[in-house]
Amino acid sequence: MADPRDAVAFDGIDATYETFLIDNSTITYSATVANGSSKVGLAVALSTHKTIETAGDGEEVLGKLVKVEADNKAVVQTDGYMTLPGGNGATLTPGKKIVGALNASSAEGYIREVATGTAAELGVARGMIIDAGTTTAVIVRL
Repeated sequence: MADPRDAVAFDGIDATYETFLIDNSTITYSATVANGSSKVGLAVALSTHKTIETAGDGEEVLGKLVKVEADNKAVVQTDGYMTLPGGNGATLTPGKKIVGALNASSAEGYIREVATGTAAELGVARGMIIDAGTTTAVIVRL
């Protein structure tokens, strides 16, 4: 039997999944895209009552969009270890809390470390960066 300590992996540890409505603006359903949306895998934020949107710059990250259904409901991983994409030129230091960020084309749904000098961001930052070796798949724990 292989030694389970030979590989360092965090996939699925302490994962919690919840169902929310999508805003049908920043996140839309598509029957032709894997898991129902081109936004699957991105960071999301709560936009209004029970409704999510892609996380904007400096916003609190609720979790990772996992799947979107035709009835405009979505599965979001809200806790545990997950990978999220880093924003354009984002600082991603292990041990730091995260907030939403933008990518190179100003699209939402990405992450960066919290700006510790910004009180508003400190109030919404959560989780922790575990490994930023691959900026398109930053390992975080929420």
